[in-house]
Amino acid sequence: MGQPRVAAFAQNHVNGLAGSCNLVHSPSGRPYGENLAGGSVARDVVKLWVDERPFYNVNTNFMAAEEEVVLSADTLMEWPQKDNRRFLNALFLVPNLNKSIKFCTDCLGMQLLGRVDVPDEQYTSAFVAFGPEESHFVLEMRYNYGVDSMDRQDGFGHFGIATQDVREMVEDIRAKEGVIIRERGTLNGENSFNSVVAYVQDYNYTYKLIERDPTPEPLCQVMLRVTNLDRSIMFYEKVLGMKLLRKSKNRVYKYDKAIMGYANEYETTVLELTYLYGVTEYHRSSKGYTQLTVSTDDVFKSAEAAKLVIEELGGKITCQPGLNTKITSFMDPDGWTTVLVDKEDFLEEFAKLRVG
Repeated sequence: MGQPRVAAFAQNHVNGLAGSCNLVHSPSGRPYGENLAGGSVARDVVKLWVDERPFYNVNTNFMAAEEEVVLSADTLMEWPQKDNRRFLNALFLVPNLNKSIKFCTDCLGMQLLGRVDVPDEQYTSAFVAFGPEESHFVLEMRYNYGVDSMDRQDGFGHFGIATQDVREMVEDIRAKEGVIIRERGTLNGENSFNSVVAYVQDYNYTYKLIERDPTPEPLCQVMLRVTNLDRSIMFYEKVLGMKLLRKSKNRVYKYDKAIMGYANEYETTVLELTYLYGVTEYHRSSKGYTQLTVSTDDVFKSAEAAKLVIEELGGKITCQPGLNTKITSFMDPDGWTTVLVDKEDFLEEFAKLRVG
């Protein structure tokens, strides 16, 4: 039968089965792949024959003749490691958007990059970071109309903030009436690296202040709790092309953790996965931390690779790419959602809402 072939789920979009994509929008509030008038952008269609069925790829700006390409399973599995990926943003829900903007800008020192109101979808979002979105990780804080409370999520850990002086930052936050939930101290225990940290809170979201030398990316961590660390490491390596930067045990406080990312953890944002001994389930809510967004050079290859790994390790595809939806999203085995989006599309949409 020749080259091994794999099932292509983007064809489901053609069959009208990609309805879940309407839950994922660009920063400006419109689905990726739409033009300013709301119509679909004309693009080349490259037909990838997989399992004898066409898989449509969108990759240029003008409609052209179809080209047939056959992708092997091995090629797809290698793609995440070859792709050019970066953490773009994290999305979470808040009950008071102005209060959370004030906390992130006044207490943590971030910049308000932009905000957008999307009445049709009943939400308003604000975007904050330590620098421009072209080079920095962004937090998207979203207020859903009428939702003035939020649930506690014991699975979400914290956002990490690097600072040269934790003590000074804590006192500044205290003076601005911020909530300190753990005073400055040293993390003790096996493989703790004697880090000087403190913890502050905005609503139920914890920010871990970490004392470090100057860094180009102070928004340095997203921490999520998982129920099987080795499985999660394998998932993020295979699906998202992340590298295991380090892994450690803390038998004193009974947890293991893995630091995953695309570059040096002291220079970029990383994903911290933590396993608490004996915990087999975490509470997640629709009113809390929502998703992580990562860039890709080819949404369609990335979607195919994700499907293969999910079939092996577990998880769920939640959004399929198609002719007018250049995104894919999926849950890992613990239910944490990641969105993969074309980087240029992301930056183009973001430019439409920039403050100033």
